[in-house]
Amino acid sequence: MSIPSKYDAKSVENKWYDYWMKHNYFHSEPDEREPYTIVIPPPNVTGVLHMGHMLNNTIQDVLIRRARLQGKNACWVPGTDHASIATEAKVVAKLKAQGIDKNDLTRDEFLKHAWDWTNEYGGVILDQLKKLGCSCDWDRTKFTMDDDMSESVIKVFVDLYNKGLIYRGYRMVNWDPEAKTTLSDEEVIYEEKQGNLYYLNYKIEGSEDTLTIATTRPETIFGDTAICINPNDERFAHLRGKKAIVPICNRVIPIIEDEYVDVEFGTGCLKVTPAHDENDKMLGDKHNLEVVDIFNEDATLNSYGLHYEGQDRFVVRKAIAKELEEKGILLKTETHINKVGTSERTKAVIEPRLSDQWFLKMEELVKPAIEAVLGEDADIKLFPKKFENTYRHWMENIRDWNISRQLLWGQQIPAYYYGDGKEDFVVAENINEALELAKEKTSNFELQTSDLKQETDALDTWFSSWLWPMSVFDGIRHPENEDIKYYYPTNDLVTGPDILFFWVARMIIAGYEYKGQKPFNNVYLTGLVRDKQRRKMSKSLGNSPDALKLIEEYSADGVRVGLLLSSAAGNDLLFDEALCQQGKGFGNKIWSAFYLTTLWEVSEDIEQPEASKTAIAWYESKFQKALIEIEDHFSKYRLSDALMAIYKLIYDDFCGWLLEMVKPAYQQPIDAKTYQAIISIFEENLKLMHPFMPFITEEIWQAIKERTPEDALIVSTWPEAKPINEALITEFDFASEVISGIRTIRKEKNIAFKDAIGFSVINNEKINPTFDAIIEKMGNLETIEYVSEPVEGALTFRVKSNEYFVPMVGAIDVEAEIKKLTEELNYTEGFLKSVQKKLSNERFVNNAPEQVVASEKKKEADALAKIETLKASLENLK
Repeated sequence: MSIPSKYDAKSVENKWYDYWMKHNYFHSEPDEREPYTIVIPPPNVTGVLHMGHMLNNTIQDVLIRRARLQGKNACWVPGTDHASIATEAKVVAKLKAQGIDKNDLTRDEFLKHAWDWTNEYGGVILDQLKKLGCSCDWDRTKFTMDDDMSESVIKVFVDLYNKGLIYRGYRMVNWDPEAKTTLSDEEVIYEEKQGNLYYLNYKIEGSEDTLTIATTRPETIFGDTAICINPNDERFAHLRGKKAIVPICNRVIPIIEDEYVDVEFGTGCLKVTPAHDENDKMLGDKHNLEVVDIFNEDATLNSYGLHYEGQDRFVVRKAIAKELEEKGILLKTETHINKVGTSERTKAVIEPRLSDQWFLKMEELVKPAIEAVLGEDADIKLFPKKFENTYRHWMENIRDWNISRQLLWGQQIPAYYYGDGKEDFVVAENINEALELAKEKTSNFELQTSDLKQETDALDTWFSSWLWPMSVFDGIRHPENEDIKYYYPTNDLVTGPDILFFWVARMIIAGYEYKGQKPFNNVYLTGLVRDKQRRKMSKSLGNSPDALKLIEEYSADGVRVGLLLSSAAGNDLLFDEALCQQGKGFGNKIWSAFYLTTLWEVSEDIEQPEASKTAIAWYESKFQKALIEIEDHFSKYRLSDALMAIYKLIYDDFCGWLLEMVKPAYQQPIDAKTYQAIISIFEENLKLMHPFMPFITEEIWQAIKERTPEDALIVSTWPEAKPINEALITEFDFASEVISGIRTIRKEKNIAFKDAIGFSVINNEKINPTFDAIIEKMGNLETIEYVSEPVEGALTFRVKSNEYFVPMVGAIDVEAEIKKLTEELNYTEGFLKSVQKKLSNERFVNNAPEQVVASEKKKEADALAKIETLKASLENLK
């Protein structure tokens, strides 16, 4: 088999992905092995791969590929989320471009368009994940609107309703006027924005008196139904029992008293608009105030807005301020900073709105989920641990969950109305069951299905995805099936901290409610992907690179390494394309190392040199020590650190040292024993690298020798722990410094490597001669001679207290050398003085951290050793 000198990712990646798919390596069925299960955080069905997905799914693939190598039955369930608000918005926009108004369609007609959209674009992101190398069990791909998934959602809704946990209530909700639906509290993002505080004069009925209120929203005066004063505020005692007249609309409203009013804010008089502020609604309920809703569902004003009817709230705000000023009602305007709620999905400013909605009681449901993460015997671990505080804040301040959405795309709430009253409904899994319940409830056995009308609202998308770890294994509909019993609870969940409450906490709640146990063991929370300027990646900023173009340019392996090199758990990733170039470069380094081994002629007749034997023994111990470190990083979900340890092991120790130590002389063969050992070591290296760089490692693995499908790298075995010879590692570290010293002298004195040189050492450190053969080879030394006295006229260097002597080769400018060494000696002596001055300062030594003091002491010892070496070198030249 001819091996090309350069690696070509484009020709390799599709080949091996197709091979893995053909041989069904990604598919899992329950068996006698230990399961290792991950469920994908389902991306939006109409989404495309962005950098956050790239990071998240690379991490999951690393974990799943490693588990597969460890002999576990690895199952990674992929899928997509129907994303009610986002998807419906896209379908509505597409229909609008075709001249079709959503409101002119029946539900079934709209859903046909939504399914057409989903079928056209729904698989895009999953296909892109394949390009990244993700080894998902594609046979298990789920979609939250699949029939079985929807059936599970409806079953849970009915169950929770029958338990008395779901109820219908007329509440103040967060209304998204762009998506025209309610949102849960957690889907509202509060941002500080600068606005204005408008001071308005209201007349007092039957007198010339006025009162002044301050408001940030003058357009809402049409919804005023009272003015409230604090009963303890003597400034307004004269207003008690009187009525005020609302400007422009001239509605007469009562002046009420309540201690809720902050006497320090604004003027101390509060306009009360129960339909458009949650606190005002509570005041309205307490004082039996009229409720006047002035907005349409798109946040334009309705008929209560008089001549502003049909205009947007923000347009009206400017216009009404001008009108109020012209009429002498607006006294002044001040700038004012306040928190404004915006929709997480559409970015529209949220409007508080009263409406009938469905809610899930959370107070009792949440208790097992709090204990599971924060209890003394916590079953679920968050990585990093710092997110426990965020989790605690959310869970201990939880409110009932608004689970209804005024959307067509989603699971339709299974409530069926049989009358005109708000309570004239039954809840059932289907219309036939609903009919039987309605007959029982009404004692009207003449009822027919045509008499029932299903609730038009759909369920919040999160109400389906909170069941994900169970529903993907059909654990809701068939709780005792083989899959759910084998794969649940899952092992690791990898997701972003921004949905710790939205999704993670809710899955934990659902897990304990429906399986009586946790849905997963560990939650690995990735950071956000930011650019070099620390800006969050977004389309609007234009700083988010095209994922597929990155793969095209740097290879999937290169991009995976680039993402993970700077991605410590829970910390934001500062993405730089240079990291992908580094990842690509690492792949090229590994390929070059492999290509080098293919150029060697192998001889069975040569005895293994001592240098090669020692080098191999050293690397095997070095490998085992790195393996312990790598396993520790994996156990703590420090995947970036694990990758870095592998990177250093292969780049520095294997490519930089081992191959150089065993490489045969020019045009000479390598002994068979050494060659086989190197190939075996290479294979172990490939196993370590495979989870991170699956394509190039499989390509090299298969190129080393012909393999059967059962022997593919993807299903080979993770390296096993073996004894470590610590002495070899320590001795090599010393020997490598000696080799570096020789190379430095050769470079500085222009001594060609082909020229063998003499070498002498005063072995004050009593170093074993284990690596002498390697030092001779790597330094091209004639011999190594152990001496007790300095060698006159030789160039010297020192490693710790050992002195090394290299006879001068060829002509040397003695005066220039003395000048150079003297300058270096003077600088080092000056540096030593500064360090010793610091160490003689008792205050510094007593107060500085221990490691800082230790570092300064090491600098002192190194400087002293260097001074001694420089003086010896100068003495030899004089």
